[in-house]
Amino acid sequence: MYKSMLDCFKKTYRAEGYFGMYKGSAVNILLITPEKAIKLTANDTFRHYLSTGAGQQLPVEREMLAGGLAGACQIIVTTPMELLKIQMQDAGRVAAEAKKAGKAVPKVSALSLTKDLLRKRGILGLYQGTGATALRDVTFSVIYFPMFARLNSLGPQREDGTAVFWWSFVSGCLSGSTAALMVNPFDVIKTRLQVIKKAPGDPTYNGVFDCIGKTMRNEGPTAFFKGGACRMIVIAPLFGIAQTVYYLGVAEWALGLK
Repeated sequence: MYKSMLDCFKKTYRAEGYFGMYKGSAVNILLITPEKAIKLTANDTFRHYLSTGAGQQLPVEREMLAGGLAGACQIIVTTPMELLKIQMQDAGRVAAEAKKAGKAVPKVSALSLTKDLLRKRGILGLYQGTGATALRDVTFSVIYFPMFARLNSLGPQREDGTAVFWWSFVSGCLSGSTAALMVNPFDVIKTRLQVIKKAPGDPTYNGVFDCIGKTMRNEGPTAFFKGGACRMIVIAPLFGIAQTVYYLGVAEWALGLK
């Protein structure tokens, strides 16, 4: 339905107005903070336990292990967040396709979706696509955290040996955008598996390998990088801001702990 980011913007704006761009934002606002808190704190915790000695740089394989474990910890929040967000963001496309086919699609909200999933499948209904989410997020963290740590140590340092805040931002942006592009194929698979309401003619998938096979067969290898530029644009400032706030100790200051 969409040929590019610009084409998607035009069609969404035409069909749903400017605020159509903000569908799913309530879910993000509610859950993105605990997700990032878990991810960043878990990484530092695992790095501490995997440390080889005070003041020594962690070997890259241990940095990758710490990052991977941190990515695994966040899945408890990430999977339902992504599942609900995707349904909200995809609602316009499904409605447009259904309208062409002469069918009506009722309006949905994150709350109605959650209730429907819990009623039909219980708590596990919110964890559809957990395997694909783990594949994406664990791999992302394995790439992101070692890259961020190395870049962050190369820039200007404060008196206590930590990087200045603007360099943490730059390091977060560079590391986040690079990792986002590298794991984009996993994000495509995860997104397709988590779409619940299919438009007429949409393919159905029976797991990660089935999704990979059908996508490759129907659309070719380039399909796995659809939305890659968009993800880089989103992830770069997201992780730049998250790392800056984390390293500045904003939460500790707000709580009177620093």
